[in-house]
Amino acid sequence: MPAKKRKSMAPEGNTLATLSIHSYGIMSLAVFACVSAIYINTLHPSVPGGDSGELITAAYELGVAHPPGYPLFTILAKMAIFILPIGSAAYRVNLLCSLFGAASASLLFYTTSRLTGSYAAGILASGLFSFSRLTWQWSIAAEVFSLNNLFVGLLMALTVGFEEAKTTKDRSKISQFGAFCCGVSLCNQHTIVFYVVSIVLWVLSLQFKKQELSLYRLLKLGICFAVGLSPYLYLIVSSYLNRARWTWGDQTTIQGIVTHILREEYGTFSLAKSETGPGMMGMLIFQISHMNTELTYVAQGLALLALLFCFVTRDKKASMVSLFTVMLVCYSLFFAWRANLDISKPLFLGVVERFWMQSNFVVSLFAGLGMAFLTNILKTKMNRTDIVQFMEWICALVVISNQIRTNYSICDQSNNYIVDQFARNLLFSMPNDSIILLRGDLPGNSLRYLHYCEGLRPDLALVDQEMMTYSWYVPRLAKHMSGVIFPGNKWSPVEIKHADGTTTFNLHHFLKVNKHKEIFSCIGLNEGDLTWQKSYSLWPWGACEKLVPKSTPFDAEEWIALTRNLYNWTEEHGRFHSSSWESVANEEMWEARTKTAFFIFDLADNAHLSPAVKNQLYYYSYKLYKEIINGHNNHPINWSKNFAIACERVLRQQRADVNPEILLNDAIKYFSIYVEKAREDKQRDAIFQAVAYLKEELARLKKIKSNTKSKE
Repeated sequence: MPAKKRKSMAPEGNTLATLSIHSYGIMSLAVFACVSAIYINTLHPSVPGGDSGELITAAYELGVAHPPGYPLFTILAKMAIFILPIGSAAYRVNLLCSLFGAASASLLFYTTSRLTGSYAAGILASGLFSFSRLTWQWSIAAEVFSLNNLFVGLLMALTVGFEEAKTTKDRSKISQFGAFCCGVSLCNQHTIVFYVVSIVLWVLSLQFKKQELSLYRLLKLGICFAVGLSPYLYLIVSSYLNRARWTWGDQTTIQGIVTHILREEYGTFSLAKSETGPGMMGMLIFQISHMNTELTYVAQGLALLALLFCFVTRDKKASMVSLFTVMLVCYSLFFAWRANLDISKPLFLGVVERFWMQSNFVVSLFAGLGMAFLTNILKTKMNRTDIVQFMEWICALVVISNQIRTNYSICDQSNNYIVDQFARNLLFSMPNDSIILLRGDLPGNSLRYLHYCEGLRPDLALVDQEMMTYSWYVPRLAKHMSGVIFPGNKWSPVEIKHADGTTTFNLHHFLKVNKHKEIFSCIGLNEGDLTWQKSYSLWPWGACEKLVPKSTPFDAEEWIALTRNLYNWTEEHGRFHSSSWESVANEEMWEARTKTAFFIFDLADNAHLSPAVKNQLYYYSYKLYKEIINGHNNHPINWSKNFAIACERVLRQQRADVNPEILLNDAIKYFSIYVEKAREDKQRDAIFQAVAYLKEELARLKKIKSNTKSKE
């Protein structure tokens, strides 16, 4: 009895036989061109936030990026900076990443179309993925994620090619090239390792079943894989040459290489060293909900339908679909387990969600399979296959058009210079020959990019606070910081001389030996070392602070004049999404406007000052707050509370040069504005009581004035 023929997702009227490899290639190029055009039209024109500034700087300097080093991305980015004839270094790397993103879209189209025999299914899958907000956003900025998406698409395309190969020779060629690609892919984003392992085991099992696996062939595959890993040699070469003004780690030793590649300084297989996430189940639930937003419920429904049909009907593509399902499940479960960031915080959610693109890629492919299945069912029910195919195309184009319409305005970054302007304002506000102690990704990476890649403010010295705590930082980078003295080999709160002759130094010691320079912290100081408090104070300098010897007298009028117009910042408050780096930069610049006023007020609250000095400081703070608030209608809500408190303090001083009625009115007005908006403030009830008391005082004052006038 002949074996029962398996059904296939490929529509009978549009079979693999009629769609040649050549036609797939032409259509894939068309997809690449269309996606590239849209991505390039919405490209970041300058340095984006996050790791982008550091990745571009590492490429520009031919240094080593943060763990695990990203050697392939660094090499390709350097080539783009050197070859592309348009724009700044940042724009060139952004452009390169957009091409990676477009290539991943074309590979997703190619893979889906070959699995289904339907161009429309391929268009749907690639459009859903490429024009989701998440993928689009990270395909137009200098980041490693679009290159990772490209490798995911390449490995899945090779998997389909391997399964469809007719001869042992063809399968051998594809498996060897695939082994090389597996190695190369691991030179970029390590999360792809779950896809690599799954595909390798699947390929080896098929070769074993077909009796095509031998020790010799295994050796060839191993060699191809090892050659693919060769970009990691770049880390060693760069570290030995030690010419980069910015680099990370010391890869001149085996331990240094292992530490860097395994991300031991971050926490291997973790996103951060000391953070706590929502737990595995919480992260998975949030990921599924997030996927609904990114790919729509339609995509998830089609994906589930594809899996149901494939496994129930035992479709001939079930082997590959099973493989892709295993890849998706294993990766999603592991990432949910190890993603130790609190995603209730918008910025941390923005960090975590980038890694969900790898899952979304597979779900988008499944959505394409699901639509092909529905089309195939309709063709068996209707005589007019041409109408069904027309409906299939219409559905695909409508879904993609909706993705573009929904996300275009959000993802259009063609006029986004926010992080660039943030960094420029900070750099140009600094006195000549200053030292800037950098802290955090936003100021650190953006200032480094402008300083090293665009050559701005070469007189300044950028010293990274976190990096100084690593043993490699001072020995490798101190020589590039002219005029900066490091009184030891490593920053530590406790100064120790080790047996090997190396010494640690604390921040107080660093400040003491560099007293010939003005020193600023941007943004904040490491809380683990408070030794600086012995002899220094922090005075506000816009978004940064200046470290000033305690013996220096504070002149409020002079400091107000120095810091009043440090920046030229015109962005509206609250304009950007809270999960974006643009929002962080904007908030920092807005808060910088009142830092001097807040500092002077805080200084006035110091019990060691005389009443006369307190009186004057409260007045300066009040006047500065009033000037700032009157100049900005839409401002951070905490400004209202701080200004109201300043009014109340000046009111207590009973100054003759300030009208108490104005003070009372302003205090009542801005306390009321604050409690109306800040509904979660634990002091809300106390503020209501204060407002009631101030209203009574205002009524009493008006009554006194009225009585005085009637007597006159």
